[in-house]
Amino acid sequence: MISFIYRLSRWTAIVGGVLLVALTLMVVASVAGRAMIGIGLGPVPGDFELVEVGVGIAVFFFLPWCYVSGSHATVDLLYMHMPGWFKRGINIISDLLMLAVWLVLTWKLWEGMLEKKEYMETTFILLMPIWWAYAICLVGAVIGCLSYLARTLTQLGIFAEPEGWAVNANAGH
Repeated sequence: MISFIYRLSRWTAIVGGVLLVALTLMVVASVAGRAMIGIGLGPVPGDFELVEVGVGIAVFFFLPWCYVSGSHATVDLLYMHMPGWFKRGINIISDLLMLAVWLVLTWKLWEGMLEKKEYMETTFILLMPIWWAYAICLVGAVIGCLSYLARTLTQLGIFAEPEGWAVNANAGH
């Protein structure tokens, strides 16, 4: 089960990357279209709305992978000089705190989605229901909760890291 969650977080990061590439191409087409208004082309309608939604989705899809792969930024000023048992304790405490943050974030995202759906709020130009973006981000948030839970359980020694899984333990920046 742990390896499935790790693979799922990797695949959502890939989806987030593909989404960012698509958004980049759309922005290029929109800017080029603006430059060529004189020959009948124009910007992509609602391009900024799509970028807002797409980047939010991509972030929620990237963060679980960032966490389980150990690629998140850390501040190592004092940490690198501490004994191993202290580092392990700090990692476990921070993992539990971040799991709590992700659970609250997911809960509030769920509530926000329900509110946006209830009031049928839409984007200005495309008239796209805003709750759709919340729902897609919620998928990433749930995967994030599962990722934090899985990694925390492996840090606590309840489960073993998946075989062949190399967590970047030296990801300090």
